[in-house]
Amino acid sequence: MTTAQVQLPSGESVPALGLGTWHMGESRAARDDEVAALRLGLDLGMTLVDTAEMYADGRAEEVVGEAVAGRRDEVFLVSKVLPRNASAPGTVRACEASLRRLGTDHIDLYLLHWRGRVPFEHTLDGFAALVRSGKIRHWGVSNFDVADMAELTELSGFCQADQILYNLSRRGPEHDLLPWLAERSIPVMAYSPVEQGRLLRSPVLAEVARRHGATPAQIALAWVLRLPNVNAVPKSSSLDHVRENAAAGDLRLTEADLADLDAAFPPPDGPEPLDVL
Repeated sequence: MTTAQVQLPSGESVPALGLGTWHMGESRAARDDEVAALRLGLDLGMTLVDTAEMYADGRAEEVVGEAVAGRRDEVFLVSKVLPRNASAPGTVRACEASLRRLGTDHIDLYLLHWRGRVPFEHTLDGFAALVRSGKIRHWGVSNFDVADMAELTELSGFCQADQILYNLSRRGPEHDLLPWLAERSIPVMAYSPVEQGRLLRSPVLAEVARRHGATPAQIALAWVLRLPNVNAVPKSSSLDHVRENAAAGDLRLTEADLADLDAAFPPPDGPEPLDVL
């Protein structure tokens, strides 16, 4: 079982390696496999589950609800509100709809999916109402760069995470966003940590994996998790891939490994716009 943890600003610790659900719920034929994969991930200690109202128009949340039924107390559940729904009353309505699909009475961490036209103050009012009613425990954001985070934290110091695209081929956040967040003890939640499989064709990843008796996917995940304030939420509907991901949680890369990966995937030498998928 994977055991590494990341501490939220609230003081609560959550698994560094979790379960993503982007693209789940899109096929009725795949539903049983998706539910089984999530349940196996929970068994293996990946009890942070990330989803969103956007994913398959809410059907991913329904998959998650089925997977966590009967074991909700084990799970740190993350979902997201779309920017178009993020007015104060709209945030509350969106959360309540997510709760119905998830089959639960609360979400542990509720994120604004990306910045839209609604002023932050309105979304924060919605988050505050949801915290007061017990429908969410914490809130955070997704796809926010430094300027967005600075503006947000001027208004409220309670943001618990920033979920961003971060992997070996998307290292731009290392220049300014990751240090900014680390200084304020706000964790990074990395989505698409293996770049939806595209990283796995790298011969350098294959060589590093050979040294460890591991797979390229495990090395890509271990690289993301090398930092103490970073979670990763890979998505998999395959039981074998879930087991593979879980085994990456305790891999430790050497200085030589990191140097070889830096040569193949250079870190940024200046600020870069935040990538999204």
